[in-house]
Amino acid sequence: MKTQRLTLTDSEKKITALMSLEKITVNDLDNLDLGERQYLGTVCTQMLQNLKDRERDDFLNKIEPIMLDSNKQQVWEYNHQAITDAISKLTEEHGSMPTKNQLAEETGLSRQTISKHLKEYQTHPAHAEQIEQYKMMAPKLMAKVFQYAAKGDIRAARLYLETVGATGKQQNNTVVKSQNNHIQINNTILSQENIKRLSAEQLSQIEHIVAKALPEGKMIG
Repeated sequence: MKTQRLTLTDSEKKITALMSLEKITVNDLDNLDLGERQYLGTVCTQMLQNLKDRERDDFLNKIEPIMLDSNKQQVWEYNHQAITDAISKLTEEHGSMPTKNQLAEETGLSRQTISKHLKEYQTHPAHAEQIEQYKMMAPKLMAKVFQYAAKGDIRAARLYLETVGATGKQQNNTVVKSQNNHIQINNTILSQENIKRLSAEQLSQIEHIVAKALPEGKMIG
């Protein structure tokens, strides 16, 4: 019985030769056609999924010159998600902030990668984009908070007033104060039961008062 020998295609030989390099540059791709470049991308993706720790770092360093900006963004987002998930999980399990060694063990990322990410993530463009996304959702969230406040939830009302900057502010002789169990507008005290009995028109008037009592006023002592 004959034994079949597996032979590499010309494309596979090219990719294997590239992978043996210490660093792959853009010029090294000149002799690859479109199909071979796509095959190289598939090989790199599979390797990144399987490599961990320093081996992953070394491989990323090898292919860094040929990575598109979108690929680098994906790597950053993967690292960020893995690290934040690990911090959340380990903090809940142990009741304290995890060490970098614990994070490395949990994520499969190297300690060096974790240290670099924690040090620099706030200045990364992707982080700024995430913050802008959260900011974009703020009006929708505040609308939900106001709905709860309008139904008599004092804590929601206090949060709403504090967020719009009306708590303890004075403008046009209007004073809005928020306490643990009631809201006071000038000399009128609104408890949770009071708020529940207000009509839609009255609630609208209160919202108008709050909107006018914004941060330009003088702080109440």
